[in-house]
Amino acid sequence: MIRAVIIDDEPKAIQSLAWELSNFNDELEVVATFTEPEKAIHYLKSTKIDCLFLDIEMPTMDGFQFLEQLEIKDFAVVITTAYNEYAITALKKEAIDYLLKPIDSDDLTETIQKIKKHNTKGFNADKFEDMLLKFNNKLHHKKITINTDGKLVFLEPNDIYYVESDGNYSTLHLSKNKKIVVTKKLKEINELLPKDHFFRIHNSYIINLNIIKEFLKSDGYVILESGAKVPVSRQRKSEFLEKL
Repeated sequence: MIRAVIIDDEPKAIQSLAWELSNFNDELEVVATFTEPEKAIHYLKSTKIDCLFLDIEMPTMDGFQFLEQLEIKDFAVVITTAYNEYAITALKKEAIDYLLKPIDSDDLTETIQKIKKHNTKGFNADKFEDMLLKFNNKLHHKKITINTDGKLVFLEPNDIYYVESDGNYSTLHLSKNKKIVVTKKLKEINELLPKDHFFRIHNSYIINLNIIKEFLKSDGYVILESGAKVPVSRQRKSEFLEKL
């Protein structure tokens, strides 16, 4: 039996989803519902569940912030959202599922099956949180979302000059000599950045193509507008020149 929790700031939305889920009583049980995410956090600290139906846009705490607050994240997450169908279709490849409000019964049937499969594969909210960041970056392509120090930072592409790898950490070098250190490998950061703005020029560096000032061909370095000197890998030199 799947133990599920519903979180949505709209009581009518909870009632509607709970009613739809009642058609799956032999497979799923709604053990709790919450209109206040803060109370749900307290509940989940002491209660084991298999699935969370989570609204993204809530006034006191959105879905991103909610997932960050959880200490234990060993359950599947299904987003209930009012985002348009185009965005939903594009992201279903990565998420366990999205349910577009008002929720369709046939869609919900498919979602239940996906929950079963993902629970056996160890799908959890940590993986889903990363997917949400990618989603936000795709949907709001003018902003880049970085998760650091328990908060989400929204950056314009040209705020980021270059990114430097340090093993399991990465340092984002920003405009005005600011820096952000995140606990992600460079490969993960590269996936968050728009390919038309950024290029992984070296195993240890990603640069913003829009702020290159000079390319020193003989030395194999680029000079950025900030004055930073970043090495160009021999293996990536040809691809880099094609990008310019």
